[in-house]
Amino acid sequence: MVNLEIARRRLHNQHITRREIETPQALVEWLGAVQAQDFAGAKWALGLRLHGVTDNDVEQACSDGTILRTHVMRPTWHFVSAADIRWLLDLTAPRVRQAMAYYNRALELDEALFARTNALLAKALQGGKQLTRDELATALQQAGIATESGQRLGNIVMRAELDGVICSGARRGKQFTYALLAERAPQARVLAREEALAELTVRYFSSHGPATAQDFAWWSGLTLADAKAGLALAASRLAQEAIDDQTYWFSASTPTGPQFTRTAYLLPDYDEYIVGYTDRSAIFDASHTSKLDPRGGLLAKTMALDGQVVGHWKRTFKKNSVVIAANPFVALSSDATRLFADSASRYARFLQMPGVSPFEDASFT
Repeated sequence: MVNLEIARRRLHNQHITRREIETPQALVEWLGAVQAQDFAGAKWALGLRLHGVTDNDVEQACSDGTILRTHVMRPTWHFVSAADIRWLLDLTAPRVRQAMAYYNRALELDEALFARTNALLAKALQGGKQLTRDELATALQQAGIATESGQRLGNIVMRAELDGVICSGARRGKQFTYALLAERAPQARVLAREEALAELTVRYFSSHGPATAQDFAWWSGLTLADAKAGLALAASRLAQEAIDDQTYWFSASTPTGPQFTRTAYLLPDYDEYIVGYTDRSAIFDASHTSKLDPRGGLLAKTMALDGQVVGHWKRTFKKNSVVIAANPFVALSSDATRLFADSASRYARFLQMPGVSPFEDASFT
């Protein structure tokens, strides 16, 4: 399995080259979770993989609560399905709490205080209320909890998310709000730990495979021992292949040789195609490392040609239009330029805006 075939299979399994899933919630469930600290980029990550879905459609799914944005794997935000949030938190939150322990001590946040702040936030939100971060800070301050430090407030709110007390509400204008998880996702499933570990293992390798146990440990935030235990539990539902002393796992139903068709995509920052793996050698030529955006590297908005990262892109808005500018690392053929222009037009349709001169020739000099 050479790198190109690994890349093709990942594009297929992540539903980038095939768009057969119909709703944002179903896609998030397929992927397990979708990194989402950049909200606009995370919405495009879903739109890229769905047919005919707009930015407004994904926003509506977040407003309705079928998709929730919360801290669940690693100390960052993810989109998760409302149906999955409980068992995912039960499985992955202990590792995130452990990772945050040092910072919490530095901010004089201990278990007794978290028990108090969790209760205060629950009281402030009960009855279907959805409050902004500033409004939550006010509720805490009125009870004598210091929140002048933005980091202290952030850790208090994150802990309430990790403890399954609060989650995302609908946006109020451009402001994010929080709601009670019990009210937002009353039907969320609860699984025993081994069942949850097996479920997440199957979802990851079905949607992100071919991938290694190390990739899964990185993506999930679980230990490598847990990743290997998950593979043992799910082995009958997965296939494996050894390449260069590495074992790659994937769904047993994955096509062994997806038909090659030239593809070009504009991936958002923190896209699962990039961030879902600790080893990115299958999708990126290290000789281009010096050309990466120093502000974000591979995690910035990337151009993917035939599954390989070949550049960065950015967007700006002008007179209700979106302007796409490209910064490729390599010379692009006219065919590749046309494919990227098509991808830029698709992004403009997702935003329901006209695209202004996407990928002018000057962008490729």
